[in-house]
Amino acid sequence: MPVPAFLDRDLFAALTARAAQSPRQRSHHNLHEMDEPCHRLVVGLQPDTYIPPHRHLSRDKAESLLVLQGRIGLLLFGEAGELRGTRLLEAGGECVGVDLPPGQFHALVVLAADSVLFECKAGPYRPLGEGEQASWAPREDEAAAVEYLTWMRAQF
Repeated sequence: MPVPAFLDRDLFAALTARAAQSPRQRSHHNLHEMDEPCHRLVVGLQPDTYIPPHRHLSRDKAESLLVLQGRIGLLLFGEAGELRGTRLLEAGGECVGVDLPPGQFHALVVLAADSVLFECKAGPYRPLGEGEQASWAPREDEAAAVEYLTWMRAQF
């Protein structure tokens, strides 16, 4: 029988320390088995991570995000890359999270070191497919990502 998984300061510290050592500046801790229908994970994030604009097109891929520690900026985009809105998500703040419908282009920018995010969406995991990566934004491995991340951060 599985044991309870606690979302506590020890887990947060371990995740953010691993994120600080990771080239991508983030670290995931899955609370689910890969074959489960509901995927739940905790993510440690550092400010230099780049999460490019993307969307999930499958009708079952709504995505819920809650900030458990730190501050994260949410950017919402239209089809052609126009910025449609921003929202500060902050642990203990006015807004701590968001439930994103399928099809909504979005990106996150980490505004405080050692931020921790809880994410929940339907499984199974599928890499982003055709039309889900924003064609108008740089990919994570492209040199232009640094400049785009700076622009995203400046929106807050």
